Amino acid sequence: MPTIYEYKGLIFKFFSDEHYPISIHVTKGKYGNIYELVLVNNQFVELNKYRKKGAEYLPYRYSKRAEEMIRANYQDIVNKWIDYFVRNIFIKPVKIIKKTQL
Repeated sequence: MPTIYEYKGLIFKFFSDEHYPISIHVTKGKYGNIYELVLVNNQFVELNKYRKKGAEYLPYRYSKRAEEMIRANYQDIVNKWIDYFVRNIFIKPVKIIKKTQL
């Protein structure tokens, strides 16, 4: 399960046994959401949210922060997904400290 980002206590990961569509697992303590990126012609069009099995939904403020992060970085997320699942390239996690790094 490669971690792709750490941002304000939120951990963004891919699960190793994932498949298309691209989804990101975001956790903070006992909370967890799964975000599925919907792409049409390689353009981001929608973000679907699901509760991670065995976890509670992220509280609103964390969910909003996670969604902002994903929307701001969707192309990087797609590239990392392709690197990891298609090209079998190791993904180094990025720790984001400031919102300006998004």
